[in-house]
Amino acid sequence: MFIRRENFKQYITSYPVVSSIIAINLIVFVLTLIPVFGEQLLYAGMSVNGLIAAGEWWRIVTSMFLHAGFTHVLFNMFSLFLFGPELEKIAGKIRFLTIYFLAGIFGVAATFLTEDPYYASVGASGAIYGILGAFGALVYYTRHLFPQLRQIILPLIVVSIFMTFITPNINISAHLGGLITGFILGFVYFNPKNMGRWRNNNIRRVK
Repeated sequence: MFIRRENFKQYITSYPVVSSIIAINLIVFVLTLIPVFGEQLLYAGMSVNGLIAAGEWWRIVTSMFLHAGFTHVLFNMFSLFLFGPELEKIAGKIRFLTIYFLAGIFGVAATFLTEDPYYASVGASGAIYGILGAFGALVYYTRHLFPQLRQIILPLIVVSIFMTFITPNINISAHLGGLITGFILGFVYFNPKNMGRWRNNNIRRVK
């Protein structure tokens, strides 16, 4: 389910939300490479607990589109490239956006509550972990119908959590906060009653 066989045009047509988020992140990363301006952009948008407490609330969202280096942005965007499309297809554009942004926001909120005022962070990892959390909820609801899905998703989640704790300079709070938020939203969205309602609405639109 996470093997992408589409060409570039098919990908952006089929998954416009994921494609747009990836494009924005890459554009912003290129902008941060510009001397002087890039540093100002990075410092103006990164999540800094003390500055958020002082009223600079935009940092909660802007930090999700900033990255600390090429490896950082490459890993996050490649993860989004792989895992995002299937969730966008299952949940729909609006629900996907809700999962992505709320997971990212609550990841920053968890950081704010657990770290000191000088703690600074950037990256889309909390939002991406939210995607994994949403898939975890899907596994819960489909555990009897599609046991093979559990064999794919659960190892991904376990490995991701393990890497969170052993990788240096990782924002553990953001990862776990995003994962939990994604699971809660997925638990609501993928409730069989909601899924049946979406399916019926889509059928009516086609008719």
